[in-house]
This record gives sequence, structure tokens and C-alpha cells, in this order.
Amino acid sequence: MTRTMVCGAVFLLSLTSAVAQSTQSSSDCAEIKAQFIRLEARLRDWPALARYRDANTKVKAPPKGEHRVVFMGDSITDSWDDPKYGGFFPGKPYIDRGISGQTTPQMLLRFRADVIALRPEVVVILAGTNDLAGNTGPSTLEAIEDNLISMMELARANSTRVVLASILPVSDYEKSKDGKPIIRTAQRPPEKIRALNEWMRAYATKNRSIYLDYYSSMIDEKGFLKDELSEDGLHPNAKGYAVMAPLAEQAIAAALKKNVR
Repeated sequence: MTRTMVCGAVFLLSLTSAVAQSTQSSSDCAEIKAQFIRLEARLRDWPALARYRDANTKVKAPPKGEHRVVFMGDSITDSWDDPKYGGFFPGKPYIDRGISGQTTPQMLLRFRADVIALRPEVVVILAGTNDLAGNTGPSTLEAIEDNLISMMELARANSTRVVLASILPVSDYEKSKDGKPIIRTAQRPPEKIRALNEWMRAYATKNRSIYLDYYSSMIDEKGFLKDELSEDGLHPNAKGYAVMAPLAEQAIAAALKKNVR
């Protein structure tokens, strides 16, 4: 289906809904219009290449002796530079290129622009949880693995060392504002998280890369993300990032000691 057909279908569905509910308020109509605009924008730039386009043009070549690191990921990476989470490695030549909600196929499409072009010595890839949740449609473990392999191959072909980070555990501890349980394990089954992390560990070891194990330090005795490390059972809070930061630093230091080839 072409982009035009998809956009047209979305518009017709929205129009049909609006006609069928002739009593709907103007605010509801405005929301339909806003939703259509958001969907059209997403179709025009599915991998969100525009998100960091301007910022990338301002990144200069790394000076001699700088150990530049780019973090590629989803919302967990995207939120890391928020001051309430401690900021993003103050004083370090680290660049955050996370985008909330993204999946591995989207990251793969923007990998050259948002990673390779910035000429890092190391890339830290944290990806896969949104694939499991189906954010951009149904996926499989094999498809996620293929996308991660492609990103790693691109990095190595461009003399960039790879740190492959585990997916974080999730939990069902939290509740929504209306008091209903938030069941994260329904979208992100723990057994699939474990399977993907086990594959990551094996693949990274076999291919001269570093496996960054966030998972083992953030899981509790029930197999859930530790309650004190998250407010929503999915994303780390300040305490969660405080656990992750030194683990990332250790992994980066280990990667810098490895030969690229």
C-alpha cells in the first residue's frame, strides 16, 4: 500500500467517524484532525530522520584523543539527558541519539545519519523492547536480531566499536492514575526479553563486541524490574539511571580496549 493510499484511508476513516457522530463536539473534531496530522507526519518520516538532522550538522569531527560515544536507542536513551535523571554523562564526549517509541527497523534506517556520520569510537545500542511490544507492527525475535546484526555490521565496517546493551526487565507493580494495574508483561513477555538478551550476549561475544548487562542488575527475585528503579514498570527513574550509568561506563571502557577488526 502506498503512502498516499494509507493517508487517504486514514482520512476517510476519520471523516466517516465524524459524519456518523454528528453530535460530536468541536474538541473531538480537532483531535481527529490532530491525529491525522500526526499520522501523516509519521508516514512522511517513518524513521524520524528529521529529529536530529539539525543537531547532527553542528557536531564537528572529534578532536585527537577524544573518545566519542554515541548512544542509539529508544525512550530509555532519549530520556537519559533529562536533568531530573542526572543528565547525560556530564563532561563526557557522549552523544544521545535516542528517540522515544522507536523499534530496531527505524533505528537501522537512521543509523548512518545519527551514528556513523558522527564518527564515534563506540556506539552503545539499546533496542528491542518496542519491537516486542509491536510499536511498528508485529515482529519476531529473528527480525529483531537481524536488525541488530545489521547495525553492528555497519558500525564495524566504519571502524566503530559496538556495545550491545540488554533489554531491561519490566514489571507489573505499577498502577495508572485511575488505579488500574499496568500489566507490562502482556506486551513484553519476560521469556522473550530473556531469550533476546541471551542471544545478544552470545552474538556480542562471538563477534568481538561488548555485551552490556543492565538486565541482571535491575531484575528482582520475581523476575520483574525492581520496583524502586521505575515509576511505570518500563522506564527507569533517577535511581534506575544511577544503576545503568556506571555499567555503561564500564562497558565503554572495555570496548575501547578492543581492536575494531
